[in-house]
Amino acid sequence: MPAPGPGHRPVGSHTPTSGGLAKAALPYVDAAGSEVAQVYVGNSRGWAMPAGDPVQDESFRAGCAERGVAAYIHASLLVNLGSPTAATVQRSVQILSHALRRGAAIGARGVVFHAGSAVDAGYADTAMRQVRESLLPLLDSAADAGGPLLLVEPSAGGGRSLACRVEQLGPYLDTVDRHPWLGVCFDTCHAWAAGHDLAAEGGMTATLDTLVSAVGADRLKLVHANDSKDLCGSTRDRHENIGKGMIGEPAFAELMRHPATAGVPVLVETPTDRHEGHAADITTLRRLLPPPPSGNDVGRPR
Repeated sequence: MPAPGPGHRPVGSHTPTSGGLAKAALPYVDAAGSEVAQVYVGNSRGWAMPAGDPVQDESFRAGCAERGVAAYIHASLLVNLGSPTAATVQRSVQILSHALRRGAAIGARGVVFHAGSAVDAGYADTAMRQVRESLLPLLDSAADAGGPLLLVEPSAGGGRSLACRVEQLGPYLDTVDRHPWLGVCFDTCHAWAAGHDLAAEGGMTATLDTLVSAVGADRLKLVHANDSKDLCGSTRDRHENIGKGMIGEPAFAELMRHPATAGVPVLVETPTDRHEGHAADITTLRRLLPPPPSGNDVGRPR
């Protein structure tokens, strides 16, 4: 792994855990050369809330600490705090509470969840009130405990999304009074699907500039770097390997060199086979990192 330095972006991937959190994830981290690992702590498309194995939890936590690996949890994809179905909102709160507890147990820095959808026409105002009523207690509790941050991830669009374009994150944060325990996870495939033309020259830079304007310079806490199989504005969330999809490698070079991503972990959720894992995409992103400053640059006015 490259030595950390000013502006370094730790690079890693979503990491499998089937067979045991530490038992499965740590060898995968080693094989991929990851500096950051994102995991599920339950069924990605279900409501189950398994307690976890304390032995595996401690082994994972210690293994990440030894390797200098930052850990994150992705909450169930079913979470929707804006749903018009009361049971869905209640389960979503329970899932996020569970993920925060599990995150504290394994030393995770944050829990990623999707911004959600109002689903029905005319429900947007009520949906945002639900977001406020649901999120504020979770954020207060996590902050009081010094636990992981909650990280809202804009969706790919469609379905009356509460936040898909990055500028919509401003009103979303305003809904919870810009609580300090709510951060942002930026997903490149989602942004592309929502209509941000990241492939145009300067497109990624402009999108990140807009993100910073909407949420502030210190709110971006995690990046999901995924290319896309589909056209810009498709609202389809189908990931492709870095440089192999419609977004293209130059956009990811802009991502890895933008001031907003300095020090922010970047991870891929791209297609893999079980033999190669995510090593190739991690290598590509590292190649796109800005060069370290030369000795001749030290102290030079900028």
